[in-house]
Amino acid sequence: MKIPEGASVEVEKGGAVKLTVNGKSFERHYRPRMVNVRVEGGQVIVEPHGKPSREKNAMAGALSSHLKNLFSGERFQKKLKIVYAHFPISVEVKGSEVFIKNFLGEKTPRKTKVFGDGVKVEVKGPEIIVSGNDPEQVGQTASNIVRVTKVRALDNRVFQDGIYYEE
Repeated sequence: MKIPEGASVEVEKGGAVKLTVNGKSFERHYRPRMVNVRVEGGQVIVEPHGKPSREKNAMAGALSSHLKNLFSGERFQKKLKIVYAHFPISVEVKGSEVFIKNFLGEKTPRKTKVFGDGVKVEVKGPEIIVSGNDPEQVGQTASNIVRVTKVRALDNRVFQDGIYYEE
């Protein structure tokens, strides 16, 4: 794939690719026994190491699509919806942690971490917007927020309170 203008790529021996796009740097790790990555003539070449196999081809394809996503430089976002019927849930972001208060009337708040440095979590009424430059970090943060509000010991047909994916 072609390296866009304003971007630079460095391939390290230990199995890491360092990208710098629009002043933001990213690092993506890979397994050097599975994938070869090299920069030649303004292009990044990702190919399976040695004899191709299904697993090596999958690893090379995944790494190249991750690099394409990072080259795009766009912000990725996930929208979450706060749903409650019994107790009003309040969500608060402090630094790199998200606190969910009064979930099912619990006294202690549930908390989870914001995964990554460039990920931003905003609460706007009954909606939570998780956004950032790295799609993996955005998805992991959104998944952590949804997971921490999963109802386990109660009948989920009655207690449908929680935070769910909207988009």
